[in-house]
Amino acid sequence: MTVVWFRRDLRTADLPTLTSAAESGSDVLGLFVLDDNLLKASGGPRRDFLFRSLAALNEQLGGRLLVVKGDPETVVPKVAKAAGADEVHISADYGPYGRDRDERVGKHVSLVETGSPYAVAPGRVTKNDGDPYKVFTPYFRQWMEHGWRGPADTSAETVTWLDPAGLKGLPKRTAIPTEKDASKAPAGEKAALESWSEFLEHVSAYDDERNRPDLDSTSRMSVHLKYGTIHPRTMLKDLASLRSEGSASYRRQIAWRDFYADILFQRPDSARENYDKKFDAIELDTGKHADELFAAWKEGRTGFPIVDAGMRQLDSEKWMHNRVRMIVASFLVKDLHLPWWLGARHFMDRLVDGDLASNQHGWQWTAGTGTDASPYFRVFNPITQGEKFDPTGDYVRRWVPELRGEEGKAVHTLKFGRPKGYPEPIVDHKHEREVAIARFKSL
Repeated sequence: MTVVWFRRDLRTADLPTLTSAAESGSDVLGLFVLDDNLLKASGGPRRDFLFRSLAALNEQLGGRLLVVKGDPETVVPKVAKAAGADEVHISADYGPYGRDRDERVGKHVSLVETGSPYAVAPGRVTKNDGDPYKVFTPYFRQWMEHGWRGPADTSAETVTWLDPAGLKGLPKRTAIPTEKDASKAPAGEKAALESWSEFLEHVSAYDDERNRPDLDSTSRMSVHLKYGTIHPRTMLKDLASLRSEGSASYRRQIAWRDFYADILFQRPDSARENYDKKFDAIELDTGKHADELFAAWKEGRTGFPIVDAGMRQLDSEKWMHNRVRMIVASFLVKDLHLPWWLGARHFMDRLVDGDLASNQHGWQWTAGTGTDASPYFRVFNPITQGEKFDPTGDYVRRWVPELRGEEGKAVHTLKFGRPKGYPEPIVDHKHEREVAIARFKSL
């Protein structure tokens, strides 16, 4: 017998670990470990999606998924011993915690790594001298040249799943938990494939519409990629058959995901600290007033409509449009002069698709402290950003009910006055932009 330890690969299609496990010719025990080190660090929306995806996977396996709670270093070897398994098959994990965990577990049981959650695994795309890339555009060119394998031909029937009820000596089987802080994102492999199929029907418009939060034209596949209910190879294969600016633009977004995973792999400290260390010296605001501004930002009551709409969407849907993520991040860092990691931490707590590499480095890009750092003079104007990317004002009106009486793009300027109950701007953007630029120049 052998064990397949599921982690960020909660599916059965295009799953190389199943191919590897099948080669052993043995029955397979499917395992998932509820690790408190990860669960406590995850916000409620992410735990909810994880639990619902686990339930869907368990159904695919005919109720034979062994879910146990505990420290993987103790639990996984114990499961392998009870199953009489010489090997435990996994998809490689390149995150800081995952690498450390697998190193510890690997001291007690043989871990067989096959595949990863990425189209091209971190560390594979390098310069000619073997050094990693620090800038996306040359990384992307090499990523395209490197290429990726086609999807693995697997399904739930690729192996024979062992019923854990027939094994003695296993850790106590745990019922899959539920989470009150739930999102509405459909979970599980079937939902992922259906969502992807629906998006492909209008992917040709993606390049033109991806920055428009009022149109809801993005794929919302990030959460499925986060938990591996679909693999990017599957998506890239489908995109390869299309010839449109939209499909090419979407492929580039998949490359961004791989790039940020590679950056985190090379520099695990960048999950918590500035990638560019010279920004450690930048002046940041602190104290009671800074705390009040941070609270106003989190609650969507800054007085800037597009910022408030984004934060309220986050609170309601546990998701936010990517363009708006950049707008609210710029506002926090460059209008309120607060550290990017405060916002990144809040996002990781509230986002159903919170991914450490993409989230932290997306924030650092906007803050100007990371790879492909935005020039210090790039400070998003929340009013002009709203007018440009929400030209009808529909996005703001959807999420800020106080402004539903405002017509068209006037909802962004409120030049005819503010309705009762909607706050005045908490800062003067023009002034704070000058302050931000001065602080950056001082470095």
